[in-house]
Amino acid sequence: MELLNIFAHSEYRARNLQLFHDIDKDDLVAINKLISTCSVMLVKPDQPVITAHTTDNRLYIVLKGTLEAQSQENSGSAASNTLQYSVGECVGELSVLDEEDQPHTIKAVCESELLVIEADTLWQLIDESNGVARNLLKLLSFRIRTTNALLRKRHRVGEFYRQMSMIDGLTGIHNRAWLHSQLPQLIERAHATGNPLSIIMADLDYFKQFNDTHGHIIGDDAIQATAKLLNSTLRPTDFAVRFGGEELLVILPDTTREACFSVAERLCVKLAGTAVIKDGRVPLPHITASFGVATVAAGQDIFTFIAAADAALYRAKKSGRNQVAH
Repeated sequence: MELLNIFAHSEYRARNLQLFHDIDKDDLVAINKLISTCSVMLVKPDQPVITAHTTDNRLYIVLKGTLEAQSQENSGSAASNTLQYSVGECVGELSVLDEEDQPHTIKAVCESELLVIEADTLWQLIDESNGVARNLLKLLSFRIRTTNALLRKRHRVGEFYRQMSMIDGLTGIHNRAWLHSQLPQLIERAHATGNPLSIIMADLDYFKQFNDTHGHIIGDDAIQATAKLLNSTLRPTDFAVRFGGEELLVILPDTTREACFSVAERLCVKLAGTAVIKDGRVPLPHITASFGVATVAAGQDIFTFIAAADAALYRAKKSGRNQVAH
């Protein structure tokens, strides 16, 4: 490290440094005395300046180069989510003020020069110059705004991925994770309000044979066609879910058992007339499904509710498939 007279050195201009921006001339003399005792640190690319979760009660001002904040939260994220500090900016001020551990690891992006201000010196600067105190307050305000913006962005990204994790990749409808997250709430609301809540469990008939005959790609097309049919016939308040494999589920809030049965019958008829592929070179394969319906009863939870629909589905299969049972 070398000592530096920051205001006498033509290469480093105080007005370009955030902490000393627009300082009164009368204050510069006193400030210069304090700064002249500080050192300049030369750091190489990727060299740590500050290590997270350690105490380093010093403030660093970037004179040359660029620093970057790294943490476990953003170590694998895109560069746009990473905080960088360029010439004139400060790092480490929070730990000086609150004497707590550093929250992030700060590394040099390229070869950099840093003015190192010890905690005692920074407090003297604040005491002797209102301009330094004002600039530090502006800096802290900017830090808070930047951090809040990053947190909001991460929340939006996290919410996006959370929503994506609840969508079935093949069909685009809700998946089982969504079902276990949302159906208990719908059941609880039905119990509390006394309004009916019904579900339809659908299972494609002879699906293994269908796959063996037409191949798994056409089998996927059959599942997609079924999901599209179910989803297209629902009200905005209803939900379609891929329960697993060739099993799908329809959730019908505020729907009685009789109304649910009628919906399932319409779906059964429409599905039987749905062509999976449109290729003039081969016969058009059609698909059918068995449907079981259930309406939530007093005291039922998600498991017993689904089990009731599944039992009804089994009865539809046992009776010959391509039909609805309750």
